[in-house]
Amino acid sequence: MGMTRPLVVITRPLAQAQELAQRTQLLGRSVALFPLLDILPLPDPAPLRAALRELERYALLAFVSPNAIDAALSVQPDWPVSVPLAVVGEGSRAALARHGLTADRYTIHSPRNRDRTDSETLLEELDLPALAGKDVLIIRGETGRELLGDALRNAGVRVTTVAAYRRQAPALTPAKRAELQHLLHGQNDWVVTSSEALRFWMQMVEQLDDAEGVAKMQQQRLIVPHVRIAEIAHSFGFSKIIQSRSGDDGLLAALQSLS
Repeated sequence: MGMTRPLVVITRPLAQAQELAQRTQLLGRSVALFPLLDILPLPDPAPLRAALRELERYALLAFVSPNAIDAALSVQPDWPVSVPLAVVGEGSRAALARHGLTADRYTIHSPRNRDRTDSETLLEELDLPALAGKDVLIIRGETGRELLGDALRNAGVRVTTVAAYRRQAPALTPAKRAELQHLLHGQNDWVVTSSEALRFWMQMVEQLDDAEGVAKMQQQRLIVPHVRIAEIAHSFGFSKIIQSRSGDDGLLAALQSLS
């Protein structure tokens, strides 16, 4: 009999994990869902609703994540085709497509370098001189990087930033604590698609009644879609890190290449 392949642990929020889990199972891999982020609605959606009532005054609408797209489109399902859109990754392009916002009808800017998709590479695709003096709306979570907004402001763009959702660490319930301890007991492949999720994971492990918990975590193999997540993982002591291309196709290709 052959050796049992490692379990694939998908750490995305549950709403985003299902399709990747199904496609991973089609590769013949066993999957566990262990969300390291909860995505929650805003306590007060009024600022988001107000911003979305004025979409046509913006020269560009930028989304920082699929969560931003899903949250905004649930509030305002009709988007003007005349206003260009900007996203930072393949997952966000797929989220736009689920809502009917596709490149055959909308102008969609996104990084062309699929090995690195982030605010830095998105900025390379934007015509910053043409945006100077104009209004851009950035739709994001309550917290996150300021690089995109700061770079646009430095280029003379009038930037409005509005939150569409909030992120938080899942509660470490007794059941989740037991599941985490069980997963750390073996050697598994963990798909981690967020730097914040990686930090929350470390915080969870540090709360376990296990003196070797952090060491066990550092021995897990990570599949991450971005160099920044890989860098943070290295700083946390991980050594088995596979960096994939952006998007689910990139993650699946990386998983398929592993023995």
